[in-house]
Amino acid sequence: MGNDLQTKNNSRFVRWVRKEWEETNILLRYIPAAAVSLFVVSVICMNLLANKTLVQTYWIALDGGILISWLSFMCMDIITKHFGPKASSKIAILASAINVLTCLIFYVVSIIPSNANDYTEFNTIFGGTWFILLGSTVAFLASAIINNFLNWTIGKMFLKNPDGPAAYMARTYISTFIGQFMDNLIFSIIVFIGFAPIFWDGFHWTLLQCIMCALTGAVAELIMEVLFSPIGYKIVTRWKEHNVGEEYLVYMNGDK
Repeated sequence: MGNDLQTKNNSRFVRWVRKEWEETNILLRYIPAAAVSLFVVSVICMNLLANKTLVQTYWIALDGGILISWLSFMCMDIITKHFGPKASSKIAILASAINVLTCLIFYVVSIIPSNANDYTEFNTIFGGTWFILLGSTVAFLASAIINNFLNWTIGKMFLKNPDGPAAYMARTYISTFIGQFMDNLIFSIIVFIGFAPIFWDGFHWTLLQCIMCALTGAVAELIMEVLFSPIGYKIVTRWKEHNVGEEYLVYMNGDK
């Protein structure tokens, strides 16, 4: 009896993996390459820029990632609006995987010796720090899932005109603020409270600084979202008018 149950569960898991693989392949064939490319580049840049603290006072601290992270969330909001939260989350996982691979390549290059010049600073920057990569990856994936499904849920509340500008602004502003807050908070706690005191000679942020960093960063990135959301709305409107990714949407609706 136990073996039969285990076999049945394994069979279900295999079917689920095959279904998800097929679904992901269809998504990657029909999602606009520009959106995915911008998304991936923004995630990679965000990870690199997070190595530098831009501002640190008693009550606030900000790292360089704040300057680009808004672009990641804008891309997720666009993809979520047109393709759904599951598709956006899959692209977020893809972007994180590419970021990890990029960091690995950077690290390998940084440890290869060279007598052509003094590459100490280059190696320090591009060699990266493993716990920053860990913190940024965990924080980004958690916040991406929160952002995507919150965005989708808010959009469902607009029954009369779900594709109108008011619905788009509401879903992007709220989800971006909460998603960005969680991203900044999780990252700063993991890196600057968890690991920095151990590996950076006692350097650390206080919990208050982490919270204020998360809050201030979320406000700053929300402002960027407000500034660029008209562009995002025009993009998703054009996608809808030109039936972009129709094959994937039909597949997800079961009309094969």
